[in-house]
Amino acid sequence: MTSISIDHLKSIKASGNKFAAITAYDYSFAKLIDKAEIEVTLVGDSLGNVIQGQKTTIPVTLDEMAYHTKNVARGIQSSLVLSDMPFMSYATVSQALDNAAILMQAGAQMVKLEGGEWLAETVYALTQRGIPVCSHLGLTPQSVHKLSGFKVQGKDENGADKILAEAKILEQAGADLLVVECIPSSLGKELTSALEIPVIGIGAGADTDGQVLVLQDMLGISYSAPKFSKNFLEQSSNIQNALSTYRKEVLSRAFPEPKHEF
Repeated sequence: MTSISIDHLKSIKASGNKFAAITAYDYSFAKLIDKAEIEVTLVGDSLGNVIQGQKTTIPVTLDEMAYHTKNVARGIQSSLVLSDMPFMSYATVSQALDNAAILMQAGAQMVKLEGGEWLAETVYALTQRGIPVCSHLGLTPQSVHKLSGFKVQGKDENGADKILAEAKILEQAGADLLVVECIPSSLGKELTSALEIPVIGIGAGADTDGQVLVLQDMLGISYSAPKFSKNFLEQSSNIQNALSTYRKEVLSRAFPEPKHEF
């Protein structure tokens, strides 16, 4: 497997095919993910939930994200390493530039920021300085208190229109990827058609260009797996096989099924 680049992901979208993404937090699982040829490895601030046992991702620090990014990057040869910028690490453009540089130097090849139109200037500043950006819309876990919980977003016309408009603004600002979380499958399909950049869904239906899951959810070892996830270890002989099966089902459009959608 050759190293996955942004252009490679864009070519997958252009050809009408799919790609897979998964979270990782350490070297050992990163090696398995890379062997499974999963295209994108996300060092997620979800480590706050599944590694630290926190109720939200808000307590996760930049130092912790850099530490886990370093560990994951050591295990990756081919997959694209994407790292989350944690809560309040990109509140200003200057802050975002400084902190994104730390994650890139730790081994990330792209950083992910949660938020809409207000981040356009930041996205532009990062990408102009050679730092690729993945935007994140829909359910944004760092804003869980403002959203009054982990709720499906974009269910009504106004909400859907806002997400679509903000996605276009972020794309124009320079974002290379978009993650959309917990939105109706119809909106996931509309976003994927409307944008030139690849769209990765998590609880966003089967029509997005890529799918991402939290590693512990897809292995069935998280405390409470969300509706949009599936236990791939349950049908596999080992973890390596579970990861390969996950990618195979994403690429063949066998996952997600209607029961995993909103």
